[in-house]
Amino acid sequence: MNDAPISYKRHRFPAEIIAHAVWLYYRFPLSLRLVEEMLLERGIVVSYETIRRWGKKFGPEYVRRLRSKRPSPNDVWHLDEVLITIAGKKHWLWRAVDQDGYVLDEIVQNRRNTKAAKRLLTRLLKKQGLAPKRIITDKLRSYGAAKRQVMPDVEHRAHKGLNNRAENSHVPLRKRERTRQGFRSPGSLQRFVSIFSAFRNLFVPVRSKRSAFQIHIHRLNAMAEWKAVTRALA
Repeated sequence: MNDAPISYKRHRFPAEIIAHAVWLYYRFPLSLRLVEEMLLERGIVVSYETIRRWGKKFGPEYVRRLRSKRPSPNDVWHLDEVLITIAGKKHWLWRAVDQDGYVLDEIVQNRRNTKAAKRLLTRLLKKQGLAPKRIITDKLRSYGAAKRQVMPDVEHRAHKGLNNRAENSHVPLRKRERTRQGFRSPGSLQRFVSIFSAFRNLFVPVRSKRSAFQIHIHRLNAMAEWKAVTRALA
């Protein structure tokens, strides 16, 4: 995690309020107007447009400072793509999650073919630094063709029934898509998911941590990291 504090200079509101507003918007299925209303209930008068600008400016800064999960040669990558319609045009959000449901990467593309699958695998390999034990996909042939070009020695299982982990990872985004009433551009979708998924990676426990006590401890640790990441310059 990068220890350099974030500068909130020339902002009228203190760091705690800005960070709290960004956290509310990306962590929960709330519209900007609902976040505005929740802050108003606490006596904080700020417009939803200001909250949107805070998210756009500080969201990526927060994400850059959050710790990433260490890659392992025993990881299993689950890959899937989901259709997102933007301004009447079809786009595909390609996503990779690991065996614990941790989102590894996402990329918005306007094609659902081998070139698009290859771009996802290439980005993943560069970002993770090492290949996984295996990849699991649905029966889209583009994955197999791309895998043979990028990581030919990695085991590949193509079976729709084995890929529920990747398919289930789309559900939270679908809820946010409805809350936002869609996305305005591929760029806005890419920016949103990069922040949204990083927040979920931090606050949502991995599948192995399911007892009430483990979830409680996980959330306490997540909040401690969040406060450390969003602190202001002294």
